[in-house]
Amino acid sequence: MEHVIVHTDSEGMPTAVLSRGREWAVGAEPTRWFERINWWETTRRMPKGAGGVDVEVLQVQVRLGHNDRSALTTMYLQRDGLGGGWRLREPVAGAA
Repeated sequence: MEHVIVHTDSEGMPTAVLSRGREWAVGAEPTRWFERINWWETTRRMPKGAGGVDVEVLQVQVRLGHNDRSALTTMYLQRDGLGGGWRLREPVAGAA
């Protein structure tokens, strides 16, 4: 999964996502949820300091740049449990 930078407002809500040198402006309110992860499929032990087995996920509707007329694209972001950053779950269509 690709690491991305998520810019937020003063309340912690995402306003933009930086991915592969491009800025994607958030165009709709994000949806947030938590999912169970199967940590045993990638490691033999639960990561030290990881008190839970849930991962935070954001679904954001974004548009390339700040053009309000450009089409919205959906990104699924997953919280990186180690550094607190975000990762893009899958490539964005038309982002190449």
